[in-house]
Amino acid sequence: MSSRFTDNDTESYYDKQDEIYRSFWDEGGSVHWGIFDDTTGNDFLEGCANLNRVMVRKGALGNDSKVLDFGCGNGTTALWIGQEVGCQVTGVDLSGVRVGNALSSLESQHGELKSRMRFEKGSVTELPFEDGSFTHVWSQAVIYHVHQKVDALKEAYRVLEDGGIFVFDDLVKPQPNISESARTYVYERLYYDTDFSFESYQDALEGVGFQILDADDLSEHLKTSYTCLADMTREMGQAGDDTYQKLSYAYEQTVKAVENNEVGWGMYVCRK
Repeated sequence: MSSRFTDNDTESYYDKQDEIYRSFWDEGGSVHWGIFDDTTGNDFLEGCANLNRVMVRKGALGNDSKVLDFGCGNGTTALWIGQEVGCQVTGVDLSGVRVGNALSSLESQHGELKSRMRFEKGSVTELPFEDGSFTHVWSQAVIYHVHQKVDALKEAYRVLEDGGIFVFDDLVKPQPNISESARTYVYERLYYDTDFSFESYQDALEGVGFQILDADDLSEHLKTSYTCLADMTREMGQAGDDTYQKLSYAYEQTVKAVENNEVGWGMYVCRK
């Protein structure tokens, strides 16, 4: 599908919001949601770290992998993969501010990690890489922002080698009819819309040529993530900062949207 929103909308949003997100979401600049279990409790950052571990395991990343971080943001997760897994990682992102942050973080690294890492500015719908360049494409909380989603899926397929793995998560739209609150505080706030439900996303992936190895509906974890974020920003808003008060309210509405089946979250593992 195409969207009335544009890549310029998304790039401008993240260029402007990066400092705010760092102030409460994650000072390291990693912006995604979490998977919560007995080991994490409702600790937001522990849940986010757990998502990383789950995706490494499900995607079967190893030290011989060549990974493309598809929408790498500030490079925090890409650097974590490089350090924890010991593989080559290339990050690409639409936001020049965030790619600049990623390059700055890379410069502060020591040892041979720097030789295995690379960051570039670019769109995931038109990647600057040759066919079959990677063993893995990895993406977290990115494709919902892409306004030509099928083109992004095709690019992920193109740059993977035969047998390569695409492991990613994304927001989904469980039903077409959503409330005005969900439209305002979820979809329009994030410059986001999609025709993909959890199930139809799988149809789109298969239509591109992927074999689906695993699909998990993580909507309950999305609800927990936004409950945590609402609590964090509510506390900051008590100091009188209108920005955090508004964010807390938006996150509370996002929790309601998940409860009302108006937005969801899925994770997919696919083979080319």
